[in-house]
Amino acid sequence: MIYSNSKITNCKIAYIGGGSRGWAWRLMADFALEPDLSGTVALYDLDLDAAKQNEIIGNRLNERPESIGNWEYKAVPTIKEALTGADFVIISILPGTFQEMESDVHAPEKYNIFQSVGDTAGPGGLVRALRTIPMFVEIAEAIKVYSPDAWVINYTNPMSLCVKTLYHAFPEIKAFGCCHEVFGTQKILRDIAQERFGLTGIDRNEVFVNVLGINHFTWFDSASYKGIDLFPIYKDYVNSHHEQGMEKGDKNWMNSSFSSAQRVKFDLFKRFGLIAAAGDRHLAEFMPGTEYLNDPDTINSWKFGLTTVAYRKKDLKNRLLKSKRLVNGEEEIELKPSGEEGVLLIKALCGLTRLVSNVNIPNTNGQITNLPRTAVVEINALFERDSIKPVIAGPIPTNILSLIQPHVENHETILQAALSCDFTFALEAFMNDPLVKGKCTEGEGKVLLKEMIQNTLHYLPELWQKELLK
Repeated sequence: MIYSNSKITNCKIAYIGGGSRGWAWRLMADFALEPDLSGTVALYDLDLDAAKQNEIIGNRLNERPESIGNWEYKAVPTIKEALTGADFVIISILPGTFQEMESDVHAPEKYNIFQSVGDTAGPGGLVRALRTIPMFVEIAEAIKVYSPDAWVINYTNPMSLCVKTLYHAFPEIKAFGCCHEVFGTQKILRDIAQERFGLTGIDRNEVFVNVLGINHFTWFDSASYKGIDLFPIYKDYVNSHHEQGMEKGDKNWMNSSFSSAQRVKFDLFKRFGLIAAAGDRHLAEFMPGTEYLNDPDTINSWKFGLTTVAYRKKDLKNRLLKSKRLVNGEEEIELKPSGEEGVLLIKALCGLTRLVSNVNIPNTNGQITNLPRTAVVEINALFERDSIKPVIAGPIPTNILSLIQPHVENHETILQAALSCDFTFALEAFMNDPLVKGKCTEGEGKVLLKEMIQNTLHYLPELWQKELLK
């Protein structure tokens, strides 16, 4: 990279998954709005045509007069070409297709195992991990060869296992995972504070929080705004809105895809005393399947949606049409901040600023004192020039620790299952998952898991075919 007048020029970013229809465009907008960074983004994707379309879209955006960043986008045919000379690597891929995800999410419903997302925990998160982990081993090995000193930013789910795999395959890698779920809970606290004090214009970054937990099952044990403890204010709000939530209406919540009235979040606070800092759709999947996701009536009563794969397929069709319009110049990317912090983190790692943000990294320094050092945890960290300094978050309360431990244990078991193509490990993790327990017998679980693995076999190592025949 070249430093010039307190700016970075000639920065190279390798974007693995660079054919993305959606998230890539938000990243491009963030780059276009950042005046202190410029360089090249190498777009690598198994779908080279999709990457070439994003090359056109990104370069067209860069030519707009209101774009103050200066970036050249280039689709490349090999991961070697993308990674060679890269200062940063961004990983944002869809492991498999929505056809495989349809099995991940909906096959377990025959046993009344419902999943609101299906990409992190539960049966869907497990099977998605089985096809993701081998991909991330390959990516980590390629980074080790072609750009070992690059900072690696992961956005792919299951986040914890993706980061865990990167460090397993390349222990010296400089990788971390980014997730915006914490930001949403900061905004909720901001909104409650504004209502309570009659204020406007509070930025969510002004809500200071201590983050501890694992991705999508993250918690705050402190929260403040300008020296004001927000816990008593949140408690009062939860007590008066527990039944109603933050949204009114009698709509069919189960079919509302991304909607939530925050009732799960509020209930977890009443039960456990900390602020659950992810969306209700994610939080519900980490809890026993007999609770928030027990059946359709229960889901509706807690006022959150299931993101069905039918919805995702329909949304993809719309995004493919949008991509075509963007390529043809019939539509332009809206230039507004995405709300993600990836570009700000890159800026900090370049030494142009300092920033504290939530991050998913191994618990090597005991950031969460009562979780294993091998766990991947979500905590705050200080980002500055070529450095991430984790903040010691402290211990997780015992009552919440008992909820997190099965998932941390499963991360170890699932990694073993994926690396060794061992059905026994996979079944152990499957039956240990809180969504599955109490919903099916081990015999039924074995049949279901074999069916789900069979449905994603195209994206798995060949050894799995032999495993299924045992």
